Amino acid sequence: MASTADREKALDTALAAIDRQFGKGSIMRLGSDERAPVETISTGSIALDVALGIGGLPRGRIVEIYGPESSGKTTLTLHAIANAQKNGGIAAFIDAEHALDPEYARKLGVDIDALLVSQPDTGEQALEIADMLVRSGSIDLIVIDSVAALVPRAEIEGEMGDSHVGLQARLMSQALRKLTGGLSQTNTTMIFINQLREKIGVFFGSPETTAGGKALKFYASVRLDIRRIETLKDGTEAVGNRTRVKVVKNKMAPPFKQAEFDIIYGIGISREGSLIDFGVEHGIVKKSGAWYTYDGDQLGQGKENSRNFLLREAEMANEIEKKILFKLGISPEGAAAKKAQAAIDAAAALVTAAAAKETAAAKAESLQAKLAARKGA
Repeated sequence: MASTADREKALDTALAAIDRQFGKGSIMRLGSDERAPVETISTGSIALDVALGIGGLPRGRIVEIYGPESSGKTTLTLHAIANAQKNGGIAAFIDAEHALDPEYARKLGVDIDALLVSQPDTGEQALEIADMLVRSGSIDLIVIDSVAALVPRAEIEGEMGDSHVGLQARLMSQALRKLTGGLSQTNTTMIFINQLREKIGVFFGSPETTAGGKALKFYASVRLDIRRIETLKDGTEAVGNRTRVKVVKNKMAPPFKQAEFDIIYGIGISREGSLIDFGVEHGIVKKSGAWYTYDGDQLGQGKENSRNFLLREAEMANEIEKKILFKLGISPEGAAAKKAQAAIDAAAALVTAAAAKETAAAKAESLQAKLAARKGA
């Protein structure tokens, strides 16, 4: 058997050959260099950004958003597009459903003049366009709305009633195999919006499933289940929805966390409403009766008035958001502080353990001395 030194030498030779053939960084030791924190795109809801554990949707990964009709799937993705554009990014919307409303997108903060839009004829065309955009290396975010509307060419060219078993699932499986590597290399996020279907003959567990086969479930780094849980009313008039999102899969942080936020009709996700909820929960915003205050300043009486106040005072809203993210350790500064505190706690635990060990040793020594004294007596 080869000695350890020979094995190390052979490994170094192999690593050097891989770097020469496939490029620097093709293979590396995981602990050789501190990995950069995951870049994110905000969802527009601080509650959901926190539930995701990294401050938003991860860059260079696949995200699936699914839920019942009118639950806020497209609204959530349009907010992500608006936030990507605010950070200087380029976004594309592949509208397979042919249902994108430009005016609504503009109200949510999307720069529709800069947004790339495609309304493809077939599923193959949609995914080929997405692949070409990814390989350009210039796109930050691509949204495909929706998986269920990615109709294979054979189905479009066939007759009504023709059976095309598994055709869409095979199409998705092949496309995801091709897309995953390119997304990671170009740091592009791809969001697939998906619809719900029901399995027949299910007596135990949820009968719900998503369209397009199982491949997307495996390839997605984040899967979000979005549901409308309550209608928000101003008197008798419905003005919005209370929405709950469950992170059913998360490769970036612990999964199964939930977030609740308001979606106001014509406005979108109420960022200010989420700031008030989180601010109160973490002691940054004070609530006394119906009044909300921040840093000695009154925000208003009732949540709606306080929300409108923060809508006007954008600087104060940003300040509250920064404090929340810092306290939760999601912002870079907060993450550094959290890491430092963890190191302090670990050192304190070691000191406590050492002290406990010394105490136990002293007790054992004292006991042995007593036993020896008894034997001598």
